[in-house]
Amino acid sequence: MAPCRNAISAVWLVDGSVINPMQEGILHRKQLIGVMALGSTSVLTFTIFASFFFLSYAQTCKNHTFTSDRTFNSCVDLPYHQAHLHWNYFPSTDKVAMAYRARQDSKGWVAWAINPTQTGMVGAQALVAFRNSNGSMTVFPTPISDYYPSMLPGALTFQVSNVSAEYKNNEMTIFAVLGPLVNLTKVNHVWQSGYAVSDDVPLMHEISSTNLQSFGDLDFLAV
Repeated sequence: MAPCRNAISAVWLVDGSVINPMQEGILHRKQLIGVMALGSTSVLTFTIFASFFFLSYAQTCKNHTFTSDRTFNSCVDLPYHQAHLHWNYFPSTDKVAMAYRARQDSKGWVAWAINPTQTGMVGAQALVAFRNSNGSMTVFPTPISDYYPSMLPGALTFQVSNVSAEYKNNEMTIFAVLGPLVNLTKVNHVWQSGYAVSDDVPLMHEISSTNLQSFGDLDFLAV
């Protein structure tokens, strides 16, 4: 069996010189420490940069400031579609002022809904928003009665007012006042995103695990 040989043929040192370990023997301790320190500094710099990068995309709903001078006392970060829900509940009127926002391409659409009767999509009372053919935002209510909804404007089972939408910083936001929501402080809600709109009608979203799991429970009394 051939003797084991050192696999290192040359090492760049901090001062720019090059040595061959087979010829020079053991590296000087200070030079070796310098090589290690240089590597550690590079790793630390990269780690700090990466931390700031990821934090910029990991802001929670509590850190968000709306440009329209709206404020909300409660919010939740939703687990899919980089989405967030903000709301104020008014017990004297059983109404909810809400804002749903999610990251989206300018050619896509977003939707948020309450399902008063069951979990999931069918039966959901939705608000959908997208950029229309002239470039402005369109938002309207639409009931989801089956798995192939029209996605056209329609009446919901509860009142909706002050509906508007905006698109800023690659994020679509739906604003509305819901209610009165009698006996609906705890609800099933659904949220979705799609990547295409045709003739000002949102097209079907993807059938992925993310889309199929975008529903949950919501307590409007929670802060």
